[in-house]
Amino acid sequence: MNVEQVYKDANALLDGHFLLASGNHSRRYLQSAKVLEYPKKAALLTDALAKMIRDSDIEIDTVCAPALGGVLAGYELARSLDVRSIFVEKKEGGMELRRGFEVSKGEKIIICEDIITTGGSALKAAKAIEALGGEVVAFASLANRGFCKRVDGNDAAKPECALPTDVPLFALDDFTFEMYAPEECPMCKEGQSEAVKPGSRS
Repeated sequence: MNVEQVYKDANALLDGHFLLASGNHSRRYLQSAKVLEYPKKAALLTDALAKMIRDSDIEIDTVCAPALGGVLAGYELARSLDVRSIFVEKKEGGMELRRGFEVSKGEKIIICEDIITTGGSALKAAKAIEALGGEVVAFASLANRGFCKRVDGNDAAKPECALPTDVPLFALDDFTFEMYAPEECPMCKEGQSEAVKPGSRS
């Protein structure tokens, strides 16, 4: 599957001048919400991701996603894997399980995001699940931004990756974009435009 083309066809691989959650700037941006607004495209991606996970022979009981960005991807992956779907929500300094969701001791859980950048949100979700006795057996995302090493990927993990090295990360493809500190951003220096923030975090 050409994942980059799927994103392009959905106008989800953006070109411009973007302010990232890290505070850095970039010329390109992945907006997975634009892919996931089409259920058939979402199913195409998560069915492929589910096959990768099944081929690894990892046992999965439940998919857990960090809200808000990972909820649709997590739900679709759970459908593809035919397992339960839950999500955790932000609380001060971390995440927690709400809305009557429960986790059993030893329940095998995969943490799913739409995009893994450094993995910070996914790690907070994992800690919330582990605090309740669940076992995080893997991480998954539709796209990997190249900071963390994915199963069968060619890129090595970078120091910024927050995910544990002993738990596999499954993703469909790596998207490595150049990023710039604001004071080093060539778009800013050229006065092209003001950096915009297209993500879900305000």
